Amino acid sequence: MKEHEPNLLLIEDDASLAHRLAQGLRQEGYRVVNAATAADALTLFAQEAFDLVLLDWMLPDRDGLEIVRKLRGDGRTIPVLMLTARGETEDRVMGLDSGADDYLVKPFALAELLARIRSLLRRTTVSREKAVEWGLVHVDLVTRRAKVNGKGVDLTPREFDVLAYLVSLGGEIASRHMLVHNVWNAAGRFSSLDNVIDVHMANLRRKLRETTGCDPIETVRGVGYRLRDK
Repeated sequence: MKEHEPNLLLIEDDASLAHRLAQGLRQEGYRVVNAATAADALTLFAQEAFDLVLLDWMLPDRDGLEIVRKLRGDGRTIPVLMLTARGETEDRVMGLDSGADDYLVKPFALAELLARIRSLLRRTTVSREKAVEWGLVHVDLVTRRAKVNGKGVDLTPREFDVLAYLVSLGGEIASRHMLVHNVWNAAGRFSSLDNVIDVHMANLRRKLRETTGCDPIETVRGVGYRLRDK
């Protein structure tokens, strides 16, 4: 398999949907293996390595959450993107708390699915690197120091985590839910952290402006935050 063709496991029992998704993903350069049941998926996990899992919640032989829990229990850190029609906040919390990395509610546009996949694969790559950058921001993940427009910025540990996470997304939008889950590691407390996120983001952006003369963080109204590419 070529390096530029990430290997995806699509666990989806709806044959028509699985076919459409696999076709769209392959056109974008991904290799896709489909499993219609949890049993088939677990067999495939034992046979080959995958870069990312697209997992339907409701499967004919087992709850999709059980698969996530088994993967995490076995020590597997492979990114898991849940695909489900269950869009209530409680369902999102349950899916993320089970060990899933992201959650996409059906029906969804292929463009959004592709963006989520790129984000998860990029974060996996970033986690193996010592330093990463996007636009004007450079973060050293070993020394935990950040530079913006070539100037060092003195950040608190949490402010650094927020900035590093935004860099890891490479210009993709970070919603509040994503920040809570991936920076605060507290998937079950969305509303209680709203003010905390506001305070940390305001302090981070103030420091960036005062130290470097620019603010590379863009607010996407009603959605979240992302880094400008320049």
